[in-house]
Amino acid sequence: MGKVGLIIRREYLTRVRKKSFLLMTILGPLIMAAIMIVPVWMASVNVSVKKVLVLDEAGFIEGLLQENDDVKFFYTRTPLKKSLSTLDADGYFALVHVPRFQENDINHLQRQIKLYSAKQVSLSMKLFVRNQIEKQIERLKLQSQGVDQDLVDNVKKSVNVPLEIIPLDGEKGSGVEMNTALGMIGGILIYFFIFLFGAQVMRGVIEEKTNRIVEVIISSVKPFQLMMGKILGIALVGLTQFLLWVILTGTIYTVFMGTVVKEKLSSDKMEALMKQSPDGTAVADYDELKQTQQMVNEVSRINWGLMIPCFIFYFLGGYLLYGAMFAAIGGAVDSEADTQQFMLPVSAPLILSFVMAQTVLNDPNGSLAVWLSIIPFTSPIIMMVRLPFGVHYSEVLLSMGMLILGFILTTWAAAKIYRTGILMYGKRPTWKEMLRWLRY
Repeated sequence: MGKVGLIIRREYLTRVRKKSFLLMTILGPLIMAAIMIVPVWMASVNVSVKKVLVLDEAGFIEGLLQENDDVKFFYTRTPLKKSLSTLDADGYFALVHVPRFQENDINHLQRQIKLYSAKQVSLSMKLFVRNQIEKQIERLKLQSQGVDQDLVDNVKKSVNVPLEIIPLDGEKGSGVEMNTALGMIGGILIYFFIFLFGAQVMRGVIEEKTNRIVEVIISSVKPFQLMMGKILGIALVGLTQFLLWVILTGTIYTVFMGTVVKEKLSSDKMEALMKQSPDGTAVADYDELKQTQQMVNEVSRINWGLMIPCFIFYFLGGYLLYGAMFAAIGGAVDSEADTQQFMLPVSAPLILSFVMAQTVLNDPNGSLAVWLSIIPFTSPIIMMVRLPFGVHYSEVLLSMGMLILGFILTTWAAAKIYRTGILMYGKRPTWKEMLRWLRY
């Protein structure tokens, strides 16, 4: 095994044996799986039901408020003061009070309706109750104008345009929402992985330089070999962790979808739900199941065979590009506090690409998105954001080629700074001095 190989082996084994590596390897998949599972799980569990008492002195909403799985309405004629005094004891969460009003004073009524509660009311509950009351006030206003409420409701229900997107190449991919989420998640992971493992390279170099271990090491290996060994060794640590995350996350997600959600999303159960509710009372549950099923189908239609290899390439390419510069910074300074003046200019393109990700999502095929996905300093994040929306293979190959070329040039420049900086002590270098080191 060559000298670079020995350094790679040491860096790799030293880090994978740490408790922090094992802990993050276990927690990472759990967190990533939770991001995908929790929304599905929350749609399938029952939360505590809030009993809301309704005191309708005007007599226009009694028995008309629609309920859901979270909120149930109960009506009373007991005076307000007495109802409030026994509200909590009777097991009610809140009370809606509708005062008496004149027929021509509906607008004034809207400001008089109150929701009393001894406990904190959630935003979702407030919006739901308000929405139900607004529907009844709308019904009153329509009646005053001689408009049939049932006719209006039927018109609203009949208007539903899903607007399915059909690519001209005939391939049916996932929806726009799923592509947006996948692109953003891919960009965020690349961003944090590069900073996380790049910072490890920098700290490792600073630690060896501070302890004067590096002086012993470079008596046996060249500075360039030492830098490449550290960068590649930590890259393998990150790749190992990522692959374990993919395998464990996929296993957790597959098991959950195959056991917990499979029976819930079965077409037989959805049809049975509708048969049990000919009056339409289960429409909300049916729509919720359809949305959950649609989300699961979109996840299954993602081209994982393209996304995962591209993610690995851009993670490694972006890490090697920035890792070399982080190693050069670590070799040029004596302590981590001295790195601040160099970190911002070096990491600025990476931060810029993260900030521009939202703009790219709005126009993934625009000229700005294309150029940012080709420039090596921004392509690792921007290309991952664009890939779910479909990118021509020529642009992907050009982006990959430019990233490889950028890594070679950056590594050459970083090695020039690194080989001089690791033997410099007691003086904080300036940008002018580091540029002079490039000409040595």
